[in-house]
Formats: sequence, structure tokens, C-alpha cells
Amino acid sequence: MLDVVVLFNGYSKRLSHNRTDANCTCTLIKGPKTIIVDTMTAWDRERLVEALERHNVQPRNIDYVVCTHGHADHIGNNNLFLNAEHIVGYGVHQGTIFYEKQLQDEDYQLCNGVSITATPGHTYEDVTVLVEAGTGRESVKYAITGDLFEKEEDVADPSLWKEVGTFALRKIQTSSRLRIMKYADYIIPGHGPMFRTNDALIRLLENQTDGE
Repeated sequence: MLDVVVLFNGYSKRLSHNRTDANCTCTLIKGPKTIIVDTMTAWDRERLVEALERHNVQPRNIDYVVCTHGHADHIGNNNLFLNAEHIVGYGVHQGTIFYEKQLQDEDYQLCNGVSITATPGHTYEDVTVLVEAGTGRESVKYAITGDLFEKEEDVADPSLWKEVGTFALRKIQTSSRLRIMKYADYIIPGHGPMFRTNDALIRLLENQTDGE
């Protein structure tokens, strides 16, 4: 049994032409392995520990830390989890041991029902965590995307993700977004609350792909 818990919803607010207040979504996966996805900023240490405690999890209990990419608001508390294997973008390590995983070429399964897939676009090495909870007709698929999707609003208004992404990767990100939207029942984006996918949102992304 897999349980997907959003500990904190991410957000982003433009304060002026050169200042933004932002923090990432932080998600806990409880199942055969205990996994945390994106650890927010270094200033969130105490409230992250408190949130985990509310779900009967101690930092030492985390098996995997996954950071969807290496930006500061997604990696700030990785050093809380010293027993865990860390996946930061395409890099996989535990302590000073680095593993030669080819995440850009093949998915990496963390446990039954949880895998990591490469979704470049926001940066060159973004990943998404795919979770399939339940079985058969009761199965629910989650995609924890980091900044592949900033928030639900960026489906209708792609300028929201394009202005913070990597210009050279816009076409690739457009393709990655459509692939993940078609997979998931629910998307957990980098800077907004979880949202449910539907055919209308898929059509919007298909139209954007055609326009690239």
C-alpha cells in the first residue's frame, strides 16, 4: 500500500521585476520504502521535521530523498536524511558513494509502484516521480513533477513555466509535460497544489505541442 502525502504546497509570487518569493512543494511517500520528494529551503528545517513527526516519520527513517532538480528551494534540507539514498536530478549517491545510474535513458524503480523518470525542460536534468497506488480499477497514478509543471494555471498559460525554464529546452519540456499529463490521474507541481488531470487539459497540451 502506497500513501502519497503533500506535506507543503509550493508557491511562487512575483514581488517586483527582479524579486520572487517562492518555495517548492514537499511530498512524502509511505509504502515499502519511505520517500521524500523535494526538501524545500534551508530555512524550512524545523517545520519539515515537525511535519514528518505528524506522520510518525523521523528523518532517519527516510529511505530515499528525491530532488526533482538541483535548485536551492528543492534541496535545502537534504542533509537531514543521512541514512537515505539521494537522487538529485540525474545524480544518485549515498554519502560519498556515487552510482552510475543512467536516469536520462531509463526509469529508476525505487520500490514497487514508485519510479523516477527523466523529464528535462526546466533544467537539463529534471526528473519526475511516478507513483501508482492501488491495483486494477482502484489504481491511482500520481506524478510529482517539480517544476516541469509550476502550477495548474500554467497549463492554460504556458508563459508561467516558459519564463522560469530553460529557453533551449522549451520544446523538450512541452513534450515531457504532455507525456506526464497522459500518464497521471493527479499532478503534484513544483509551486502549487495538486490537481487532477482530464481530457480538456490534455487537449490544451496537445495544441501547445503542435504549435512548437
